[in-house]
Amino acid sequence: KQWYQRRVAITAGRVTDKLTQVADKIYCCRSGSAADTQAIADYVKFYLDLQENETNEEPTVEVASRIFQMLCYNNRDQLSASIICAGWDKTNGGQVYCLPLGGMCVRMPFAIGGSGSTYIYGHCDNTYKVGMTEEQCLKFVADAVALAMHRDGSSGGMIRLAVLTKDGCKRLNIPGNQLPTFWSK
Repeated sequence: KQWYQRRVAITAGRVTDKLTQVADKIYCCRSGSAADTQAIADYVKFYLDLQENETNEEPTVEVASRIFQMLCYNNRDQLSASIICAGWDKTNGGQVYCLPLGGMCVRMPFAIGGSGSTYIYGHCDNTYKVGMTEEQCLKFVADAVALAMHRDGSSGGMIRLAVLTKDGCKRLNIPGNQLPTFWSK
């Protein structure tokens, strides 16, 4: 078919899945321009697939985050992209890297980003504890996202979670009618 005979439907909304798999046990959480962050994630996935095929080794989270950094930093004047890169690898276990606008890359115990993040820094600093169980981590993230969604008009719809371990990824969704609440209705 000719290009002009194809029909494309694009739906944008607050329930868009912003968690993108770039390797078996590595995901990124995207904020900023959807087009920019999707393109960057596609490039990172391509480079990680290439590395894995050449070395027969799963890529590390640090390598993935450094590729994100290279792409974001080298194109910082043209992109609106903030990325959280997280995953599990056999070298360093579970890791989280924060890449805010501009391409800086910092490993952190947890990271927050996006338009709703400014509302929850105090909550996260006060609530996060080293050594939390998986259940505690899921509650921490769900509560933080729900609080951000409540204050930010650009966030919302539902909460998507990913648990990354040596066994792979487990995805969970919390629909809008089951979101945690902290205020009276």
